[in-house]
Amino acid sequence: MIFRSTAESDLERFSPLFAGDPPGSMTADRYRRRISTGEHRPEWTWIAEESARGPVLAVAAWWGQPGESLPVSLDSLFAAESLSSADRVSVAAGLITAAQEAFAKAGAPEAPAYHVFLPAGWRDQPSVAAAFGWRERAARQAGLTATLERLSYEWTPRDGLPAPRNRLVFRAEPDDEVFALLFERTLQGTLDATSRQEAAKMGAEAQARQDMAFYRDKMPGERSWWRIAETPGGEVAGFGIPSRNTEFPVVGYLGVLPGHRGHGYAEDILAEITRILAAEAAAQVIRADTDLANRPMAAAFERVGYRNTESHLVLSAP
Repeated sequence: MIFRSTAESDLERFSPLFAGDPPGSMTADRYRRRISTGEHRPEWTWIAEESARGPVLAVAAWWGQPGESLPVSLDSLFAAESLSSADRVSVAAGLITAAQEAFAKAGAPEAPAYHVFLPAGWRDQPSVAAAFGWRERAARQAGLTATLERLSYEWTPRDGLPAPRNRLVFRAEPDDEVFALLFERTLQGTLDATSRQEAAKMGAEAQARQDMAFYRDKMPGERSWWRIAETPGGEVAGFGIPSRNTEFPVVGYLGVLPGHRGHGYAEDILAEITRILAAEAAAQVIRADTDLANRPMAAAFERVGYRNTESHLVLSAP
């Protein structure tokens, strides 16, 4: 079996696999668009062949930020329908492992996590559960054994623009240091598993500054959209980071400070983020997600009018 990264000339050979079983969000057109933005690259796309230039048995596409030298996540994994279930797992696991080893040699500090988007209620859909099942087994064999499930939400204008409740006052703040401190304070007691894990590894201040820099420097949303939320008495209760990725406006980051939790302020901040994106980004869709375990945030999404459309599974190295 040959596992290798691709060249541009391979696209027509592996792109038919994108039409395979769900989760099938990847298409040849979407892949080409992401190639044009630098989010996908031939060297980040790997294929499995029985022999040189033989039939492509599997393809895996990693995603990364435009301008970066290494990918940050495994975005898509497909295998030929001619393979048995066991062979799909074996070939895909070998493919992921080979690519991870190459990324490590190139300087990747850890194996990129595998991100899978499944329809809401996917466990009750046998075909979807089976399609995810072989992918999950392959990822686990390749060392991605930690699983986090997130709920993906979506808002569109037909869901209605949330009206202000006037419990908080929102203002812009140009000083990045103010936001760095707020990011750090929000980490205390957060229900977001990824933030907890990263803060435990690098420290709360470093994690906070990394998060802030990500939204300021990596995401194409406007820095002018960021808002601080204050009580009528002038006390900071939290903050919101409306943003966007290369395709959609997104609820980038929402934080309520520890002393102000339990009052439903996440709903107020989310509503303000939604209004900003509707006005400033002319949003026809806004997307967001939160950990399955973060029920208060999920409830805030639902009260503001967001609909749970997908489950976002993240498989990563422990």
